[in-house]
Amino acid sequence: MPRKPRIEYDGAVYHLMNRGDQGEKVFNDRLDCENFLATLATNCQRTGWVVHAYVLMPNHFHMLVETPAANLVGGMKWFMSAYTQKFNQRHAVRGHLFQGRYKAVVIEGEGSHLGTVGTYIHLNPARAGLISREGELREYEWSSYRGYVDGKKARGKWLEAGRVLSALGFEDDMEGRREYDRYMSERIRELRTRGGRKMYDEIWKPIRWGWCVGGEAFEREMVGRVRESVAGRKRESYSGEAMSRHDEVSAERWVTAGMKKLGIGEEDLAGMPKNAPEKCVLAWLVGNRTMAPQTWIAQRLKMGAASNVGTYMRDVENTEDSQVLRLRQKVAELGHIV
Repeated sequence: MPRKPRIEYDGAVYHLMNRGDQGEKVFNDRLDCENFLATLATNCQRTGWVVHAYVLMPNHFHMLVETPAANLVGGMKWFMSAYTQKFNQRHAVRGHLFQGRYKAVVIEGEGSHLGTVGTYIHLNPARAGLISREGELREYEWSSYRGYVDGKKARGKWLEAGRVLSALGFEDDMEGRREYDRYMSERIRELRTRGGRKMYDEIWKPIRWGWCVGGEAFEREMVGRVRESVAGRKRESYSGEAMSRHDEVSAERWVTAGMKKLGIGEEDLAGMPKNAPEKCVLAWLVGNRTMAPQTWIAQRLKMGAASNVGTYMRDVENTEDSQVLRLRQKVAELGHIV
């Protein structure tokens, strides 16, 4: 079964999440939560991980984790297995506790992004109705929020609050923590309005459904890391948004190289008919060298309906037209493009 590629590098930061198998609970009571956090502490000691925020919900968890060494996969393998064993032994059950592979969204460590993800994680109990209507986030025991607002003595050695606070404009001192508490109370009030929920759903969309959170330069860097992680492996073995973005970036490189080989520019491309020989040959090139979808090819080459792209590609493959053969030969001379 195709799987999502894992991006690993020294100093990477991730939003990690996993749910219980079939939506079942992974934390039944206080002892389960304590076992999870104890296992997390041990794993941080083993791997050098730094946890910037976490929340344990009845049937899932969220964590904002930094890996000073490139060891996400090995660390999560041990962590998920160790907690599952404790849970199964304690509750006299067998089998999978979590639903398949965990989700890992890579986060840009600079700018406001850590603050956005940390806020999302800490607001989970409020979004789920697990605190009273007029209550505060500190009511919910199983998150890093208390460690944030109650000070450094209330935190485990593996919990670092300073970077998220700094990303939001607060100091990790008494006054800064009070300001952060007030800031989060305001976020709760916003979430309890229709407009606020709509606003945050849009802001949090990359965190919940994306594969990376950061600026354009960071995304380009991550696409390059995806390319490195799957190099030498079958493309069909991987799926997900990260691979789709990788495919689009790869396809753009082939389009650029093909246009240069054919001696045409963007203006030329825009002025050509949808089925111009040059466009059809470029579509054939991209279709044979990448996994970019036909919708992308049609849009990029201004070829109209995506359903026509396959026909154009087959026509180029089977052509006896001398002009098309000459153009096809030109782009076929292109070597490997990284």
